[in-house]
Amino acid sequence: MSNEKTILAIIPARGGSKRLPGKNILPLAGKPMINWSIEAAKSVASIARVVISTDCEIIANTAQAAGADVPFLRPASLSSDTSSSVDVVRHALEYFKDIGESCDYVMLLQPTSPLRTSADIQGAIDLLNVKNADSVISVCECEHSPLWSNTLDDSLSLENFIPESIKNTRSQDLPQYYRLNGAIYLTKVEQFLQQGVLMSGNSVAYIMDSESSVDIDTKLDFIIAETILRDKIHE
Repeated sequence: MSNEKTILAIIPARGGSKRLPGKNILPLAGKPMINWSIEAAKSVASIARVVISTDCEIIANTAQAAGADVPFLRPASLSSDTSSSVDVVRHALEYFKDIGESCDYVMLLQPTSPLRTSADIQGAIDLLNVKNADSVISVCECEHSPLWSNTLDDSLSLENFIPESIKNTRSQDLPQYYRLNGAIYLTKVEQFLQQGVLMSGNSVAYIMDSESSVDIDTKLDFIIAETILRDKIHE
């Protein structure tokens, strides 16, 4: 990507969390969880600015201490359980437009993906350039093939649960499936404003390994991430 293109990184971090209260600033392997994403983003020279979108002054102060920008507090209307990432990104872009600032690309980095590294972020940016894509979205391999899954009705019957065509197929012979891991969303601002989505028609996948794709939503996720990070620190 040429130096003429600017990338704004947005880290959304609202204060409320029902499953894991205060998770965005919980101490994780020696530092607040949000710091892992801030430090990874700030280590990438291609990113012009790392901005935190939050409704919480405690998170704002924590993020500023880690070197991130917090130019505004997100309104309560965008801080509920039903608020979407698209709305959060649009709000940030509108804020900067109102003060006369713009960027070519926006990157959404969820703080709940603390094992995503600066190398992953740079890799997504490089892929955007190589593929000349409008968007790059991070994915990882599915832990289990979706071909071995199905819905169940009240009878709990397993009849036709797995198609006959794959019943006797070894798992290693099944096609590899990938899933969105929520770690990186990089998209062209012009495209985002036109379509209102982070994944445009001309999107490509940036593949991350499963370990780096841990997404913290529960206490168990947190324990897994802490174990991995502490192991890396002591390598």
